[in-house]
Amino acid sequence: MHKLYVIAGPTASGKTAIAVELAKQLGGEVISADSMQIYRGMDIGTAKPTLEERQNIPHHMIDIVNPDEAYSAALYQQQARTAIEDVRTRGRVPILCGGTGFYINAVLYDVKFVEDEETDNSDTAMRDYFMDLAAKHGPEYLYAKLLEVDHAAASILHPNNVKRVARALSYCHVTGLLFSDYNAVQKKCPPVYDTVFCRLSVNRPMLYQRINQRAQAMFDAGLIAEVSGLMSQGYSPGLVSMQGIGYKEVVRFIQGECTQPEAVDAVQQNSRRYAKRQETWFRHQNPDALVVSADGQLVDIIEKIVQEICH
Repeated sequence: MHKLYVIAGPTASGKTAIAVELAKQLGGEVISADSMQIYRGMDIGTAKPTLEERQNIPHHMIDIVNPDEAYSAALYQQQARTAIEDVRTRGRVPILCGGTGFYINAVLYDVKFVEDEETDNSDTAMRDYFMDLAAKHGPEYLYAKLLEVDHAAASILHPNNVKRVARALSYCHVTGLLFSDYNAVQKKCPPVYDTVFCRLSVNRPMLYQRINQRAQAMFDAGLIAEVSGLMSQGYSPGLVSMQGIGYKEVVRFIQGECTQPEAVDAVQQNSRRYAKRQETWFRHQNPDALVVSADGQLVDIIEKIVQEICH
């Protein structure tokens, strides 16, 4: 197997800057593992690294689809692995960097994106209940419920595929788990790569401060104009892409459902909750990861990572 470096952690933990510096030292290139940065035209709200922040380090799996194009974890798995092999073929070192654990697992393990009706632990009666809801209120209504419960699962399903959406919701309600976890974890095979997995850790008060500051900075940088522009281009607020944190809250502001300060507060709060879920995911999914404190200076963080991986 070939070595693959992974920089993972919660939102606002400094993953991009660390991956770029590591790429400089190792002669590497970055493969993004972010389910929102795949969308073109969605830059501010996704904290997509600017050309300046990339510092001439090639970044892959960014800006690959339009906001209204269907995308799946299965497609990400295929394309990200192709990018990794391309990087290696050119004698460079691949560095997988991001906070979407579902995507990272899809790359690291031979996850099979197939359905097994006999072992999914969903419930026929519960599925019928959700199918009835769709019949009464329409498929978009049911899909919106899945977005609330399991955004990762919704991102790989089409809103009109009522049967699968109902199945995912049934699984979540019956088991108390996420359907996306079931797909990514239960069907996980041995690792595909020899992986050096670095999990960034930031003390909670500092992480929340960073999240709050970044959310405000997004608004200052023109997030409202970005969302307005997307809507003026015909991108519906109901799209999976437009349900991402930062976008759904601004849509509510644009539609007059909240004030701008309320929108900022909602983005901050939802981002903090998301960060907590990310931390839980990486702790449980990657217990053997190299845990690196990202509280300090960038140079010190990189030095520690390099010392550990070269040990």
